[in-house]
Amino acid sequence: MSLNLPLLEIAYLIASVTFVVGLKMMSNPKTARKGNLIGAFGMSVAILATLTLHDHQVPALIYGLILLAILVGTVAGWVTARKVAMTKMPELVSLFNGMGGACAALISLIEYPHMAHETGSMLSVLAGLVIGSVSFSGSMIAYMKLNGTMNKAIRIPAYNIVNTVVMATVLIFAAVMVFVNGFDTTLHVYILLALALIYGILFVIPIGGADMPVVISLLNSFTGLAAAFGGFLYDNKAMLTGGILVGSAGTLLTLVMCKAMNRPLSNVIFGAFGGSSSSAAGGGTEGGTVKDISVPDLAVLMNYSKKVIIVPGYGLAVAQAQHVIHEIEELLESRGVEVKYAIHPVAGRMPGHMNVLLAESNVDYSKLAEMEEINPEFPSTDVVLVVGANDVVNPAAKTDPSSPIFGMPILEVDNAAHVIVNKRSMNAGYAGIDNPLFYDPKTSMLFGDAKSVLTALAAEIKSL
Repeated sequence: MSLNLPLLEIAYLIASVTFVVGLKMMSNPKTARKGNLIGAFGMSVAILATLTLHDHQVPALIYGLILLAILVGTVAGWVTARKVAMTKMPELVSLFNGMGGACAALISLIEYPHMAHETGSMLSVLAGLVIGSVSFSGSMIAYMKLNGTMNKAIRIPAYNIVNTVVMATVLIFAAVMVFVNGFDTTLHVYILLALALIYGILFVIPIGGADMPVVISLLNSFTGLAAAFGGFLYDNKAMLTGGILVGSAGTLLTLVMCKAMNRPLSNVIFGAFGGSSSSAAGGGTEGGTVKDISVPDLAVLMNYSKKVIIVPGYGLAVAQAQHVIHEIEELLESRGVEVKYAIHPVAGRMPGHMNVLLAESNVDYSKLAEMEEINPEFPSTDVVLVVGANDVVNPAAKTDPSSPIFGMPILEVDNAAHVIVNKRSMNAGYAGIDNPLFYDPKTSMLFGDAKSVLTALAAEIKSL
């Protein structure tokens, strides 16, 4: 036995351990960056070991093409990640996730001719093909929804029936290819590819914006699962471990987010909630009146408060105002005001979006409080400043059984003494429903672009 094989297995073991350690470290904001680097190091070890320790003879031209592909991918990924705005991070996550699914599908297409008539291998190949294709096409639709290219959910007549029929067709077709002789030709595999791509599109198209964080997480788990089947196919421990970790973590995160919304996963997938913005798009189906507050008045109110809680939302990311909000936090704390940030599990456009956004402006991690932790503190809070958030503070989730978000746990900001909501206008949030919080007597609206308004607020606080 060649010495290369044991060395290769050891390299894969090292990579697998780094994946586990890195993922564990990423569960804490303080160690997340280091965990990401450890995982990247492990992947580098696996790639280098595969290229140098494989027993098969590989032509120099192939090595050259592989290295060129790695170089192109590294440069493209580095430049994109460095230049992307924080508001575009959800789109980037969807795009990268889609590329992972596409890779899994392409591996299956390439290996399919070599695995025909081998039932076990065929199962791995076709599973990787189907799941990878669904992840790719679904992620591309999610990408277009998030960047505004496809800003309206498309509701197909009898959607649930159509979607279920297509899904059943894909599964039955794949099963027939595995177990029926003569039904495993190249033509059939491309038909299966087309059906899986179509299902991925149908799967995501009707799902509205309010559920995009859940969809992104679910598609991410699909990509991990597809990669795991590739690990089975090649008997590659690093690929298998990485795929299982991504798939299981994505699945668990999806379930946690569904729990945070108090909705079953089936309701997210088949309910197509959040796709319409007709409800209160112009603001005011509640029939109430709103009052606004000036920047100088808010500066005085916050300056003489004992406790302030800030609720960040997507509007904060859009305005790139995370640095200004951190400056306001520091100004208030220098005056003896206690300041915290309330983070809802599905705030923003992807899991952990607000945590990443605030980390970019060096907000102390200890000031970030999750929903269960912060909700009991609102009754003792003088001022809550809601910046660009809407649906996660909507009291209709507690009081209106007819509301689509009824039963969803929210940040209970309406229990505070004063609630200040910064929005550009009275338009509905991403879920497309009105928010009775805006008409609460304790609520004052601070209209305008978050960065401009908060910059003026910081200047006013300094002048006091």
